Amino acid sequence: MISVTLYNTIPTFLRRAIDGLRDGAPTTAIVRIAGTMVAVSLVTVVFRYLMRELLNGVSRHIENDLRDDLFVHLTRLDAPWYARTRTGEIMARLTNDLGAVRMAAGPAIMYLTNTIFGGVMAFTYMLRISPRLTLLAVMPMIALPLVMLRLGRAIHERFEAVQAHFGDLTTLAQENLSGVRIVRAYRQEGAEAARFGDMSAEYVRRNMRLARLYGVMNPAFTVLAGLGAAAVLGIGGSMVVRGAMSVGGFVAFGFYLSNLTWPLIALGWVTNLFQRGAASMGRLNELFDAKAEVVSPATPVTLPATSGGRAIEFRHVSFAYPTKDDTPGRTVLDDVSFAIPAGSTLGVVGATGSGKTTLLELLTRVFDPTAGEVLVDGVPLTALDLGALRAEIGFVPQESLLFSETIGANLAYGELGAPAPAAPAAAAGHREAPSTGDDVRWAAGVAQLVETIEALPAGYDTVLGERGINLSGGQKQRAAMARALARRPAIVVFDDALSAVDTQTEAAILRGLREALATRTAVIASHRVTAIRDATHIIVLDDGRIVEQGTHETLLALRGRYWTLLNRQQLEEAVEAA
Repeated sequence: MISVTLYNTIPTFLRRAIDGLRDGAPTTAIVRIAGTMVAVSLVTVVFRYLMRELLNGVSRHIENDLRDDLFVHLTRLDAPWYARTRTGEIMARLTNDLGAVRMAAGPAIMYLTNTIFGGVMAFTYMLRISPRLTLLAVMPMIALPLVMLRLGRAIHERFEAVQAHFGDLTTLAQENLSGVRIVRAYRQEGAEAARFGDMSAEYVRRNMRLARLYGVMNPAFTVLAGLGAAAVLGIGGSMVVRGAMSVGGFVAFGFYLSNLTWPLIALGWVTNLFQRGAASMGRLNELFDAKAEVVSPATPVTLPATSGGRAIEFRHVSFAYPTKDDTPGRTVLDDVSFAIPAGSTLGVVGATGSGKTTLLELLTRVFDPTAGEVLVDGVPLTALDLGALRAEIGFVPQESLLFSETIGANLAYGELGAPAPAAPAAAAGHREAPSTGDDVRWAAGVAQLVETIEALPAGYDTVLGERGINLSGGQKQRAAMARALARRPAIVVFDDALSAVDTQTEAAILRGLREALATRTAVIASHRVTAIRDATHIIVLDDGRIVEQGTHETLLALRGRYWTLLNRQQLEEAVEAA
């Protein structure tokens, strides 16, 4: 405001100088006016710098706060929400949309402030010079609000369409980059490049439609302002010739008209920024408004402390994955009931698609059952705090995800009692976590990972590639297993965690697990009978139902589904060995 006020005093000093020269004023007076103009200009520059520094800095902090809040919110959303939402769409909102909101919160407000105060100040000075000429100059600009309203609405709609398509484009790129090995294996590079090219061309087309609309806005404002300038030039010039206005007044009026015209033209750009920011903020609010379905209760029950395992029970549990329209899909688990005491091992076996992974996801409360309930030590999972529940469980998923950190930090990830990751101390930005603790080394030994780590260039301090790409599938599975065991949890859950290791390594790992899990509760799901044959209790799943359960010996005596699975696998191993 101060910079705008000072800037609008400069034409007044110019008017005095020009009229002073015409009237024969002393040179010292003219020099004094010129020096004042220079001083005012310098002070104006300082205040403009401070204004830009303040508003642009504030907008960067707003962007940072929004990004932090969004990330925290996204980490709290549950699996059902992520099953309905594409990763590329989320990334688009965390990049382009955040940038658009920042521009609206910083540069747009700055230029809007300049536009309002600059326009008011210029209009006031113009009225003081000539009310009649001012009316003629601003008359063509009366149409500006109507033009802004119509163009602004259209910009909002087209920008939303651009951002929505950018989400689709980002999703396609993300899927191709994460699945690049599959694309190459099936020789689909050309087809995927063509798909990306088509979507990219559509993105350009939508942006060009937006650009054409924006391109109309500035010329429209310029034409309206130009009509006023033409009126000032013709009528104002005749007033100077007749002596109704001084030359200095005419020149000053022209400057003020320019000071009024430029903010009005900039108003088009400001309108564009605000419309973009509003569209993007609406898309970000959709993320903020998303609610998790799997949440902690208001008053959670606390489990008693234990140094061993915990009892697990499924009571008439059924589950169907939700579809995109939130309606139940195909039933994956149907009336599943069993109970295992604390410190025992449950083996879950069945063909692919029988419901093994779903059962484990209900135990770890990734999802809640459609019917029935899951209990730990007699307490329903829905009565427990989510964080407290998951602190009790060490989970080894089917797909082993490792972070781009040191292998030691990966193994210590989530270790109870480990310090929280600190801010990056170096450019690499790796988490500060204990990489050589006793629990980590013990867990690596149980998972048969010690030799692999010792063979790495920097041992436990070796930085892994993205998703652990510099490890084999079996090594990644063993690293995930060691990560789960390092926490020494009360319950350890393995979801087909030995599928990528050879039979000899599997046998060694299982021997180590029997000792490591002697007092803890373990749930091992596998399509291999050899991985669960020593379990205290075994259930056999088929199409979401328990068809057999018991110990290894009792199930073999039944000569049913379990016996069939074991014989088939032994035959396959014999064929492979031959």
